[in-house]
Formats: sequence, structure tokens, C-alpha cells
Amino acid sequence: MSDQAQARGVAGVVVLAAGAGTRMKSTKSKLLHQVAGRSMLSHAISAAEALTPQNLVVVVGHQREQVEEHLTEIAPHVVTAVQENQNGTGDAVRCGLAPIHDITGEVVVTYGDVPLLTGETLIDLVEAHRAHGDAVTLLTAELDEPHGYGRIVRDADGDQVAAIVEQKDTTPEQAEIREINAGIYVFEADVLREGLESLTTDNAQGELYLTDVVKFARNKGLSVHSMVLTDRWQTEGVNDRVQLSAMNKEYNRRLVEKAQRAGVTIVDPDTTWLHDTVDLAPDVTILPNTSLEGATSVASGATIGPDTTLVDVEVGEGATVIRTHGSLAVIGADASVGPFAYLRPGTELGTGGKIGTFVETKNAKIGAGAKVPHLSYAGDAEIGEGANIGAGTIFANYDGVTKSKTVIGKHSFVGSNTVLVAPVTVSDGAYVAAGSALTDLVGPGELAIARGRQRNIPGWVESRRAGTKTHRAAQEAGDNVEGSSEQ
Repeated sequence: MSDQAQARGVAGVVVLAAGAGTRMKSTKSKLLHQVAGRSMLSHAISAAEALTPQNLVVVVGHQREQVEEHLTEIAPHVVTAVQENQNGTGDAVRCGLAPIHDITGEVVVTYGDVPLLTGETLIDLVEAHRAHGDAVTLLTAELDEPHGYGRIVRDADGDQVAAIVEQKDTTPEQAEIREINAGIYVFEADVLREGLESLTTDNAQGELYLTDVVKFARNKGLSVHSMVLTDRWQTEGVNDRVQLSAMNKEYNRRLVEKAQRAGVTIVDPDTTWLHDTVDLAPDVTILPNTSLEGATSVASGATIGPDTTLVDVEVGEGATVIRTHGSLAVIGADASVGPFAYLRPGTELGTGGKIGTFVETKNAKIGAGAKVPHLSYAGDAEIGEGANIGAGTIFANYDGVTKSKTVIGKHSFVGSNTVLVAPVTVSDGAYVAAGSALTDLVGPGELAIARGRQRNIPGWVESRRAGTKTHRAAQEAGDNVEGSSEQ
């Protein structure tokens, strides 16, 4: 951001977000569909806030209850204005000015469905506006296939913009123009107000065109320039699911490339998906088919993937996470997780700890060097430093009414196929025998055995399963044993 933009923000930004978005075929507002983990409207608000506006207005209309509720979550300081009837962009901006009708200075108009538009581009547009002393400055792009867009008609010398002609109103000659209107403007507030008052519906669509404010300004002899943007993606809107998918793919490509240039190894960019809220340190390695979402952060030297999804997970230095799904969890430095692990919210794995194959954890604090290696469920658990949980262990934390906690002391050992019936504590340095169903306290240094004594009933198969394959196998085994004894 330049010193000029930092020194003085704009008077206002109006974000147009009232459209019906019918081509999305969704019960959810188009503006709430996500790109890189954030709603399109959230991207628009972030870009607008880069201008440090004194006033930020979002014009809502179709499904406005959804949009207003979302705004209270992501930007409660924003003012909303309602466009009751969809009567064109000119009408939408007029509605947007209603809450700030006496504003003076620069007013930026942008859209809620251009998620790749950056705050830096808006800053550059404002600086171009100031440099030319313009009444209006607009963002344009040159497209090989401009059909559907308003065309930029320039003065004879080609310097200033004379008018913007919508597709349905173009002459054959104007339809050949490749420079198109991106629909993003900087206006001087007084020119914008007067221009809006002059609008009529005398056009092919019978709507109030915001673009006609450009012609109004030029007719008054005022200066109107454009800033041509080479990155066409920043001007692209989203109208249907196909375009939404393409936008996500392009945004993700940029995030992946940015991470790579910052020192992250991404083995297969085509199968790696990142949210723009993810923080990756240098020397992180991401293997194929990995999705990192939300506020996930990965420290240097960690390896994530393949086939892993992490949402709001903190991964420490040197950790390894393989074929795992995790959310709202913390993985310590040099720890290892997976393959085929499921980390539910509240999981905290300490330094050098292990959550292994087919293990599910929930609200579990697992200490440094502790291990839950195989086929286990650890819910509402506190597992001390260096403890080892045997294969097939179940932390039975729920009695049908209440969820209770199990505590395993440091350097304790829980044998395989054990059920720990919460609330229960295994103290430091204790052992639990395999196959136990534990319900009582185990003291320090004790061995707990909570299982029935084994007894064998001779001849049971012969009496109860005579003539079966099992009986024949037992007979053969008995004959072999007798034969061996005789020898």
C-alpha cells in the first residue's frame, strides 16, 4: 500500500449484493457460497476494507435475511441498504447511498461476487483516480470474448472514456470492442449523486444503468479515465456452479503457488487444496490429496498427507500426519498421527506423541511421548507423559446420560483390549492387564487385573457339537497328540 493510500482512505465503499443469483439454483444466497473457505461476500468486504473507508455499505435484496445474518458474523460494523426491486445497477447504488446521502469525497462501487478482486487493485484504482483528478475512474479489462459485457467507448484521442455501452445496446461496430467494463468504479460523491438523478430507463433492458453516470460526467466536461487490469480473473463474477468451481480452482492455484514460492513443498498442486486462512511455514511438505482448511497452521519441517483433511488444526514442527481427518486439534512437535486416524475437537497430542492406525480421539489430552498406536477410541481422556495404550482399548466415556473423564498417569501401560469405564484413574507408573474392564482406581505402581479367571471344559465339543467340522478337527488334533505321546 502506498503512503498516499495509507494517509487518506476513501469516504465510502458501496458493495452491490442484492442480485437474485437464480442460476446458482440454490436455497442459499449466491453471496454466501464459498471460495477458498470464505464466502464471496467475505472476500468483497476484505477487499473493500483495504481502502480504510469511512463508510462501508452493502446493498442487499434477494435472500437479504441470510446476507444480513452473515454480515453480523463477519463484519458487524457494515451498514446495509435494501434494494426492494431489482431495477438495475443505478438503482442499487442509489439505494446504497441512502444511508450516507450527505457523503463527500470518493465513493468506490464494487460487487459482492468477484472473489479474486484484491484490495491492492482497489488501492491502485483510487490512486489512478487521484492522479488524473477524475470525476469517475473505472476498472476495465481486455477480453478475447467480450460478449455479454459493457463495452468501453473512448474519445477520439483514446485517452478518456466517453461512454459505456451495454451489450444489448451496442452497435455492430461497438460489439467488436474488446475492452470491457468490470463494473468497479471510483466516483466523486457529488458527481455520483447528480448522475444517478439523471438516469432514465430508456434502454434495451428498461433499467437504470450505473454506466450512464459516465456519459453524464463526460457531457459535463469532467474527466473520466479507466485503469486496464491485466489479471482478468479479478474482474470475473460468479453466476452458477460451473463458474464457482472454476473460481475455486483458480484461487487455489494462486494459493498453492504462493505457498511454494514461500518455501513449502507441494508434491501435487492439482490435488492439494488450501483455504486462504491457512498458515504454512517454510519447509513444510504436503503430499497428494490433502485439504488444509480454516485456521490450520503447520510449522516448519512437518509433513502432511497423503489423503489428509485438517480443519482448524495446529501442527507442530517436524510432525507427521498421514491419511488423517482432524478438526479443532493440536498436534505437537515431532508427533506422528495416522494412517487412518480421526482427531475430533479437543484433541491435544504432545511433543513426540503418537496417535496411530484406526484411532479416534475426542477431547483427549495426550502427553509428550505418549502413544495410542492402534484400533482405539480415546474420548474425554487425559493420558500422561510416556504412557502407552494397547491395541483395541476403549475409553468408555458415556453412560447414556453423562460423559465422564478417564485419567491415565505418566509412564503407565494399558494392555490390549481393555475397557476403561469412566470416571476412572490409572495412576502414574501403573499397569492394566490386557482384556480388563476397569472401573476402579489403580494406584501408583499397581497391576490391575479386571477379568474372569479362564477355565476349560474338556469334551464340550464332543458332547455339544458332535459330527461337525469342529468336532472332526478336534478329534484329529487329539489323535495327533496321542500319536506323539506314544512315540
